[in-house]
Amino acid sequence: MLAETYFVVDRPMNFILGPDETLTTGIEETALTFEQETASYWRSWTRALQLPLEWQDVVIRAAITLKMSLYEDTGAIVAAMTTSIPEAPHSGRNWDYRYCWLRDAFFVVRALNSLSEVATMEEYLRWLNNIVVRSAGGHIQPLYGIGQEEALPESILEHLPGYRGHGPVRVGNQAQEHFQHDVYGNIVLGAAQSFHDQRLFRRSGKLEFGYLEAVGEQAFRLYDKPDAGMWELRTRARIHTSSALMGWAACDRLAHIAAALKLPERMRHWRERAETIRERILREAWSEERQAFAESFGGRDLDASVLLMAEVNFIAPNDPRFVSTVEALERALCDGPYMHRYEAPDDFGRPETAFNICTSGASTRWPASVGASRRARSSR
Repeated sequence: MLAETYFVVDRPMNFILGPDETLTTGIEETALTFEQETASYWRSWTRALQLPLEWQDVVIRAAITLKMSLYEDTGAIVAAMTTSIPEAPHSGRNWDYRYCWLRDAFFVVRALNSLSEVATMEEYLRWLNNIVVRSAGGHIQPLYGIGQEEALPESILEHLPGYRGHGPVRVGNQAQEHFQHDVYGNIVLGAAQSFHDQRLFRRSGKLEFGYLEAVGEQAFRLYDKPDAGMWELRTRARIHTSSALMGWAACDRLAHIAAALKLPERMRHWRERAETIRERILREAWSEERQAFAESFGGRDLDASVLLMAEVNFIAPNDPRFVSTVEALERALCDGPYMHRYEAPDDFGRPETAFNICTSGASTRWPASVGASRRARSSR
């Protein structure tokens, strides 16, 4: 039974929500202690960050948000702490993101590393190493539970209306069943720094390199095979350029790691494989019709994921082919200063909303030759 009693708030009030446990002090003292300790923790954490002089308030807030996505007990990094927030009203694009996507986790690690925060990477690698070892060089899912759970069956909770009535409300995510071949590159990219960074408490060595080589072999086997792609298409499979690109990144970074470990034969092996993939991408992903790298081999549709080509150092930002690609993407995908993910309709039709990370990728990778005015129009 619930009862309500209204009262005037004429002084500070303290509430503690949690298990029914005995407190060592009163509610007010306990709440004040919790607040002080929380503020002290985050002040201490942010003091160690390498921050720009401009926009410190928003960078700190973004960094804290990313850090809070880490589940410290296992090292998993969840994509979001929510489920079923609609991408657009009544679009049906309501997903459960309370799991660890290896792709998203890499981007979180990369963002925090850029602020000189490496502890999150160390925690995540602890989780990731278990996934890699368990795979034994075979299939790796795009996502797992925070405790490395593999089975995350998707279902709809019919009795819940959803956020502001914009259901459905989902639990689980069907993407666990997908083949998304970019995942192998994201694994190697996420782990590569651990072989080079002397600040880490535990740097990776030849044992961990052996585990990653098995991931690289899988990346090479699959780079030119159809998959669901990084946007997790449910009813369409193609040889996605972004997946092949991450296959190249896996081989390229393994070559660099082998060089750091003074393993010349393995370095040559991975460089040859990286070059094989590179030649295929440059030849088969380029669309003469669109004067741009397309979203799939032999395709013509445009996809913002190809912006990662410059991000992972596959191609120079001022390469004429990349400049032309950015221009084509701006014409086809930009909605004012914001960029959509792709132009082709997917399982739910044509996407209605822009995607901030694509907008950011376009704005930070404009080559000098494109012009300052265009960079100004492509805001973050």
